[in-house]
Amino acid sequence: MTTKGKPTSLDIAHLAGVSQPTVSRALRGSPMVNPETRRRILAIARELNYKVDKNASNLRCQQSGTLALLFFEDPTPDDSLINPFFHSMLGSITRACALRGYDLLVSFQQLSDDWHADYEDSNKADGLILLGYGDYLISRRRLEQLVAQGTHFVRWGAALPGQPGVSIGCDNFRGGLDMTAHLIAQGRGRIAFVGDASERYPEFRERYRGSVRAMNDAGIEARPDWQIDAISTEQSGYAATVELLERAPDLDAVFAGSDLIAIGAMKALHERGLRVPEDVAVAGFDDIPLASFVTPGLSTVQQDTRQAGAILVDSLLGLIAGEAVESRTIPAALALRGSTAA
Repeated sequence: MTTKGKPTSLDIAHLAGVSQPTVSRALRGSPMVNPETRRRILAIARELNYKVDKNASNLRCQQSGTLALLFFEDPTPDDSLINPFFHSMLGSITRACALRGYDLLVSFQQLSDDWHADYEDSNKADGLILLGYGDYLISRRRLEQLVAQGTHFVRWGAALPGQPGVSIGCDNFRGGLDMTAHLIAQGRGRIAFVGDASERYPEFRERYRGSVRAMNDAGIEARPDWQIDAISTEQSGYAATVELLERAPDLDAVFAGSDLIAIGAMKALHERGLRVPEDVAVAGFDDIPLASFVTPGLSTVQQDTRQAGAILVDSLLGLIAGEAVESRTIPAALALRGSTAA
């Protein structure tokens, strides 16, 4: 198998019977390419002794070969101001960039900053990955501005209709439904939800909607006054649960919108002499590392951060390449431990 002159990705595309963008995706290891197609493309590339000239490619496209990951501040008990769930996301995004030949620029942003600063025009990065955003109703205006500027960006968050840009997120609704169905199967029928379920926090809202659906399906009344707002911190979960016990002293389960909220709830229950799970079962969402180390171990909804990191990077690279990229939802799974008497 030979070509005249130096082989190109167009030569590979012709020989493999695929498009040039498919060749580009296969060479950067994108999971969007069928494994058999990827193997065929890589075999042809090896036979042609094809090498990607990253510097020349970047120069032609006026690209930096760098992606920017923007963290946004979260209230935490330490000085990191980073939600611990995002620590594992950082690792998976870094690995995904390395496998695809990209450098990663990590930047911490305060929510009060104009974080729509133009990374692309300054050639700092070819596109942005956004983790965390605080109040969605406030952040939405900034996301719309990024769209208007033509900035290439993807964000981790609820993938719902009508949102600006591309969002990658887990199936929050299904996760909430499955965890509540588990609680019901454990004999729990007086289930409260701790987490802000308003439009300001769409992930929590979807988790709450799933929980309500599971209760309705089981013929259990979902009481609106047993949903109490909390942001994703232990302190907020603790304070909300103290208030919740005033409203619902006979509850037998707490489903928290995040693991941090659930850990705060467990502390509040313990201080009031209630046993977990004997008196009140507790479940969370995220499966942060701490969830398996608290006593009892916290049952939670697990988000696949390795898959999420790969999809975020590939979606952003697709946007940079001019491809049509849509928002995606990935499955969630239950991680059952002692807090629900699993």
